[in-house]
This record gives sequence, structure tokens and C-alpha cells, in this order.
Amino acid sequence: MNRIAITGPPRIGKTTICRRVIDSLGCRVGGMSTSEIRDGDRIGFQIMDLMTGMVGTLAHVHGAGPRIGKYHVNLADLDNIGAKAIECSIDAERIVIDEIGPMELKSERFVRAVEMALNSNKPMLVTLHQRSRHSLAERIRSEFEVREITKENRDRIVYEITEKLKT
Repeated sequence: MNRIAITGPPRIGKTTICRRVIDSLGCRVGGMSTSEIRDGDRIGFQIMDLMTGMVGTLAHVHGAGPRIGKYHVNLADLDNIGAKAIECSIDAERIVIDEIGPMELKSERFVRAVEMALNSNKPMLVTLHQRSRHSLAERIRSEFEVREITKENRDRIVYEITEKLKT
């Protein structure tokens, strides 16, 4: 199967795995990635379009927008960078979406973009929030090979995922 969802607890290395897989694929990868914004402690999350390199703020402790825990989701950047990146990823050879979680699922445009990518039948790697029961997360769980990331498997799994996405 060339559609893989990885899941696991926060800070286990899901984003690092995605980046290492992208580096190993050697082809045009579309989609989006998230990373932490830190100032000593984690204060937010950044979002990046994998094809253009455009960066914005996904969520921050200081800001406006829907609240998830201590963070406010920046729907404008999520739509204009994250969802747009997924919409444009249809032109890429592979699609990576890091992450599909409670923050991202606050955007209707993001949900529609992910559904469009799922309907494309392109090889995909997604990170899936461990506890999400959103209908989109459930669809991915039923259609993708789901891999739980642990400290024990996180180093070797990059090769396994890369090989599956190359086919």
C-alpha cells in the first residue's frame, strides 16, 4: 500500500519522519508540514507549503481564532498556506500532510483539500492525531496503512515508508 498514516504521542518524531522520508524520495512532493515555534517553551506552531516554502503561523498562544488547548488557530494562514498547499499538491508526484489534527480540522477548506487529495489516489504520507475521531481521520484510518510511531521503531520506519511510497 502506498498510502501511509503515522500516529503516535506528541514529540515522538512524526514530523522528523516526514521530513526524512521527503528527503529520501527524490521526487516532487506537495503538501504541508508543521513545526513548533519555541521561545524556551512551545508557544505555537508554524505551517509550511512543501512545494513553495511559504511559511505562516498555524497556531499561537497569543492570537485570535478558535482555541485548541492553550493555542489560538490562525485560520487565515491555515487556509491560505496549508489548505492551498494540499490543493496544489495534486500536481506533485507524492503528497505529504503533516498533520491532520484538531487544529487543522477547524478549517473547512483544509478538510475539503484533504478529501480532494484522498480522492486523487496519489501516494500519500500523513500524520494523524492519535485521538482524533473526526470523520476525516476515521476515513484515513480505514483507507490507509496506519503505523504507530514508538521510540523503538522511529529510526527504521523511514526506510520502510520511503520504499512503500516509491511504488
